[in-house]
Amino acid sequence: MSFKDKLSSLLFGPKKEEPVDEAFFTEQEHTPQEAQSIPEAAPNDPTRLEIPADHPIRQLHELRQKEAGALPYPHLCMDEDGVLPPEMLDKEMNRLQSSLKSVCSTRLKAAKGRTRGKHSKKKTEGEAEAEEEELVMDARPWFYLSSDKIYAWMLIFPPVGKGADVTRDMIYQALTAQGISFGLDTALLDRAARERDRYFNLYLVAKGKHAFDGRNGNIVDYFPREIQRVLEVNEFGQVDYTALNLICNAEEGQEICHLIRPTEGEPGRTVTNQEVPAKSGKAVPLPKGRNTEIAEDGDTLVASMPGHVEFSGSTFQVKPVLDIDGDVDFSTGNIKFVGDVNIKGDVLSGFSVKAMGNIYVGGVVEAGSTVEAGGDLTVVKGILGDGTTVIRAGRCIFAKYIENATIFVRENLQTDCIVNGRIYCDGEVLIRSGRGNIIGGRVWAAKRVSASAIGAKSEVKTSIALGGMPCATLEKDLVRKKLANLAVELEKLEAQLDSPAKASLMGKVRMKISVSEHRLKQLEEELDKGRAEIKSQKEQDSGRMECGVAYAGTEISIGDEFLRLRQETHQCVAKLLCDEIVLM
Repeated sequence: MSFKDKLSSLLFGPKKEEPVDEAFFTEQEHTPQEAQSIPEAAPNDPTRLEIPADHPIRQLHELRQKEAGALPYPHLCMDEDGVLPPEMLDKEMNRLQSSLKSVCSTRLKAAKGRTRGKHSKKKTEGEAEAEEEELVMDARPWFYLSSDKIYAWMLIFPPVGKGADVTRDMIYQALTAQGISFGLDTALLDRAARERDRYFNLYLVAKGKHAFDGRNGNIVDYFPREIQRVLEVNEFGQVDYTALNLICNAEEGQEICHLIRPTEGEPGRTVTNQEVPAKSGKAVPLPKGRNTEIAEDGDTLVASMPGHVEFSGSTFQVKPVLDIDGDVDFSTGNIKFVGDVNIKGDVLSGFSVKAMGNIYVGGVVEAGSTVEAGGDLTVVKGILGDGTTVIRAGRCIFAKYIENATIFVRENLQTDCIVNGRIYCDGEVLIRSGRGNIIGGRVWAAKRVSASAIGAKSEVKTSIALGGMPCATLEKDLVRKKLANLAVELEKLEAQLDSPAKASLMGKVRMKISVSEHRLKQLEEELDKGRAEIKSQKEQDSGRMECGVAYAGTEISIGDEFLRLRQETHQCVAKLLCDEIVLM
């Protein structure tokens, strides 16, 4: 203090201290360039933490800027690389905001809590100079853990006053104190300790391991649990309403469904090296039902017998007999089944029933229908055809009557009456019950025809053929007829203009021709073999006709021999004897 100032002080008293304009200094501390370098948080970045104007981290940043000069604005991004689940970030953002505000407030309060030291002795008279002791605060790594402790972030607060800057050892000591030891990004931690802009930056420094629950067991079905009525549309836009595909056939040993076993859960681990438990998948049982069994591998359900696979209740079951409670009509569609079929009603006109097993029809088989049984066929109320009805059986046929139908039977046929039928039987035709009549048509049996009466008083033409191979011969004729029809159809298609529909149809026709030609070749070989066997047989094995009465007009053929009855013959027995048909 100068002599002039001392004299003025003695005469007028000490000069009052003028108030300090803090706003002035605030403006001086932040140059326009520095103010522009403090951006707001990007509002469109969901991974970046917004910093309100009153957030304490701003004041900590300003405090550090006063002490250390230019300093980048805090960069608080939770997912710099964009690898974290968005739902997790949404959940953690509010928690981080709250935790960060709390820790920043505590540190700011400590940084501003500077204590004044005692006044030192006057260096000169009337002068008191207070010395202020500055609070020394070292840099501090602060860690934020996600709620599941799978992720850990680090933010480093700068030192205050003459506190020590952050070091690698300081960071690792803080990690140890927090118990963070698993999944550390050591390269990032080492770099963070050396970076120039290491303060007020948010680093993802540790990633734990998520727990993965095991997958539940599952069943892979090879047969539908619910039958869908699928209407197939052909290339002309037409729908075949009889082809509903409602029957699901399975052979013995065929897979019905397969079990996918559950997997064990994979435990996770938090950044604090704690195990995160995982749930194992739940097992599901194989839906084993009637006529099914579990294969040796323990994971496959197979059919224990051929039949119709049906899912009922909670299990698959194989029904060896397919039950049709009513008629075979539009409600059922055509039936194709590998087991037995039990039809309580009728087989209506235009529908077909095909089964590898036995077929039982409680009603009638109507005109224009087709029935094919791999085993026996039983028709309680008879077969009423119109000339287009075709019946096939791999074994025997039992019917109340047969009228205007074509019958193929590999073993025996038994009925009460045949009217205008075309019968091809590789065994015996027995018409002894009921009326026991064969009237009109043609009956060809390889072994025997036995009836009460053959023909009629009106001398209607009734043909009885014996011996040979009836079914194979007829099938050969049918295949030849089919090939002729297919050839005509193909010729008509070739004459049409080229189109996608034409190409498709021609391909199908050619495929049918190829299949039919192959079948014709098989039948010819079968017939050649059969003829050779027949030639070696004795005459008494060539066939026999027995009847109570045979009316005039009845024609009998055995091999190449032919006989027409001119008069009514009672208790007639016809057979081949010395290359001649004789009546006994």
